[in-house]
Amino acid sequence: MANSFGDNPGTQAPKKRNHVPAPGPKPGGGGRSFMSWIFIGMLTILGSIFFFSDDEPSESVDWTTFQTLMERDFYQKITVYSSKGYIHAVVKKDQVPALAEYGITPSKGKGIGQRPSLLSQTVVSTAMPPGATAFNDLYQKLREEPAPISAKVSYVNDNFSIIGLIGSLLPFILLIVFWIWMSRSAARMSGSMGGIFNVGKSKAQLFDQDNRVQVTFKDVAGLGEAKQEIAEIVHFLKNPKKYTQLGGKIPKGALLVGPPGTGKTLLAKAVAGEAGVPFFSLSGSDFVEMFVGVGASRVRDLFKNAKEKAPCIIFIDEIDAVGRARGKNAGFGGNDERESTLNQLLTEMDGFGTNSGIIMLAATNRADVLDKALLRAGRFDRQINVDLPDLTDRREIFLVHMRPLKLDSGVDVDLLARQTPGFSGADIANVCNEAALIAARKEKDAVTRQDFTDAIDRIVGGLEKKNKITTLEEKKSIAIHEAGHATVSWMLEHANPLIKVTIVPRGRALGAAWYLPEERQIITTEQLKDEMCATLGGRAAEETVLGRISTGAANDLMKVTRMAQAMVTYYGMSDKLPNINYEDSPEGDYTFKKPYSDATAELIDKEVQEIIAEQYQRAKDLLVKYADGHRKVAQLLYEREVITSDDVEQILGKRPWKSRSEELLEAEEARKKRESGLLDHPLAAEGADTAPSQE
Repeated sequence: MANSFGDNPGTQAPKKRNHVPAPGPKPGGGGRSFMSWIFIGMLTILGSIFFFSDDEPSESVDWTTFQTLMERDFYQKITVYSSKGYIHAVVKKDQVPALAEYGITPSKGKGIGQRPSLLSQTVVSTAMPPGATAFNDLYQKLREEPAPISAKVSYVNDNFSIIGLIGSLLPFILLIVFWIWMSRSAARMSGSMGGIFNVGKSKAQLFDQDNRVQVTFKDVAGLGEAKQEIAEIVHFLKNPKKYTQLGGKIPKGALLVGPPGTGKTLLAKAVAGEAGVPFFSLSGSDFVEMFVGVGASRVRDLFKNAKEKAPCIIFIDEIDAVGRARGKNAGFGGNDERESTLNQLLTEMDGFGTNSGIIMLAATNRADVLDKALLRAGRFDRQINVDLPDLTDRREIFLVHMRPLKLDSGVDVDLLARQTPGFSGADIANVCNEAALIAARKEKDAVTRQDFTDAIDRIVGGLEKKNKITTLEEKKSIAIHEAGHATVSWMLEHANPLIKVTIVPRGRALGAAWYLPEERQIITTEQLKDEMCATLGGRAAEETVLGRISTGAANDLMKVTRMAQAMVTYYGMSDKLPNINYEDSPEGDYTFKKPYSDATAELIDKEVQEIIAEQYQRAKDLLVKYADGHRKVAQLLYEREVITSDDVEQILGKRPWKSRSEELLEAEEARKKRESGLLDHPLAAEGADTAPSQE
C-alpha cells in the first residue's frame, strides 16, 4: 500500500499492536489478602503460646523453705494465685546453684511436669501459708528493712471469665475459618460448586432462552457465502421437515477457517443469537489442564450436558489448541495429555455411540495443523472459508461500524473501502474507532473524511513523528526519493494509482508514497514488472539526481527481490526457466532438501538479478525522460511535506489509463442506468414479464 523510505536494512516492518490495559486487582483480591494476614497472625499467636508460655515446671517446697528463700532475696518475681491457693516464684539465675543447700534440684524435673518453654526459668511453688494476711505481712516486713527485697509481687484472681475463654479458643476459631475459606476458594477455582472434585467438569458457557446472545446475522456485514452456509444449519434446526422430506440430513459439524479478525467468532455469536436452541461456547484451551485425564473428562462432561439439552450446538473457538495433528509436534507423544483429549473428542463426535441432535461448530486460523481425523466427513462435514473481505464486503462492514458515529457529510464510504485492501473486519472496526478518537482530539463536532484518512495512515504506517530531527540535506534526499516513486508510478500503465506522497516521518519510515492497490484476481507479467519498476523509482531517483544512493531503499529492495524470486521460482515467468514451479516441501514434510540442483540455483540467482536490473534501468530512463516533472514534484513535496494525486496531476498531466477500480465503478453505474431505463419503459417492463425463459 505504501513504498516507505528510511527502514533499517535487515529489519521487518513493525507489526500493529492493540493496546491492552494492564491487569488490575481481581475482584475479591482484597478479601484474600485480609484472610492471609489473619492466618499469619493466628500462626504467630499459636507460636507465642507454644514457645513463650509462662507455665514453667515448678519445684514444690514447704512454706518455711519458701519464706527463707524470700528473706534471702532469691526471687526475681512472685505471683500469688489467691483463688487457687498457691504461690509461684521465679528464682534469679545467679541464685539457682544455691538452691542445692535447701534440697532443691531443678534438674530432676519434679513438680507439675509441664513442658519447658523456649526462655526457660527456675520456678518454685508453695501452698498459701495459714492465715489470710500471712504472706502480705511477710512481704511488708521485708520491704521495710534497710536492705529490702527486689522481687516484684503480683496477685492473680483466676476466676472463670468469658473473655479468657474466648481468648483461649480464638486461635482454633481462626483456624476453622481459614480452612472454610480455603475450601470455598478451591471451589471457585475449579468450578461453581464441588471444590477440587469438580476439576473434570466442562467449562462451557451455556446460552439458552434465559441467557441469550443479542448478536444476529444482521450485525454481520459481508461474508455472504459463509453466512449462507452457516445460516442453513440454523434453518435446519428451526424447520427440519424442509430437508428431511427430501432425505437430507443435517451436517454434523462445520469448521470456520480464516485469517485472524475476519469474523469467525462473530458468526458463531450470530448463530447463538439466531438458533433458538441451547448453545455451548468454550475455547480449545479450556480442555488443556496440568492434571492427567482432566481434558478427556471435560470432553465427556461437555457431550453429556449437550445430550441432555439436545438439539443443541457446541462451539469450540481456537480448536487448534487441542486438535493438533498427532505425531507431528515436538513433545506430543502417545501419552501426551492433549492427544488423549483429542482422542476423546474424536470418539464423542463420531464414534461407536451416536450423538444425534448435537451440531459442532469450531473456528481456527490454522487449519493446516489440525489432525486429519478431525477434518474428515462425519465430524466436520463442512469447512467454511471466512476470507478477508473484498471491496463490497468492506463497504458493508464500514457501514455497520459507522452506525454509532456522528459523521460529516463529506465521508465517502466507497473511497474508504478502496483505501483498505487486505483489512479484516477487526481492522476496519479499529479504523472507525481511531477516526472518532482523532476527531475528538481535534475538538470536532463530527468525524470527517480526513479523520478516516489519518486513522488509516496511523494503523498502516504508525504514529506520525513531526518532531523527528532531520537535516535539510536529509529532507531533500527523502523528497527526491518519494518524488521518484510518484513520477515513475504515474507513467506506468499497470502501477497502482497514487493517493498521496509524504515526507513526514511515520513509524520507522522517513517518508512514504501511498497507493490505491488494485484488487486483481490474476496478475500478468507486465503488471508485476510495472510494480517492481515503480518500487525501484526511489532508489533510481537518488542515483539519477544526487549521484549517490542511501540505505533508505532497504524496504523497497526487499519487496522487489521477493517479487522477482516469486516470478522465477513460483510463477514460471522466467525466460530461461519457463513454466516450472520450484515450490518448497509441503508443510509437515520435514525434509531439508532443495527441490532443484545447485546449477539451477545459480541460474535462478542470475534470472532474479537480470529482472531487477532491467526494471531499475527502466525506472532511471523514465526519470531522465520526465526529469523536469520529477524536479517540480520533489520541490513541491519539499515545501509542503504532503502532496496529493491532484497536485501530481497538475504537474505531470492526467494519466491516460483508467484503474481497474474506476472501470468496475463505471461498469456498475452503467448497469444501474440500464436497469433503471428498463424499468422506466412500460413496454420493456411488460415484455420482461411475458417473455419466455431461455436456457
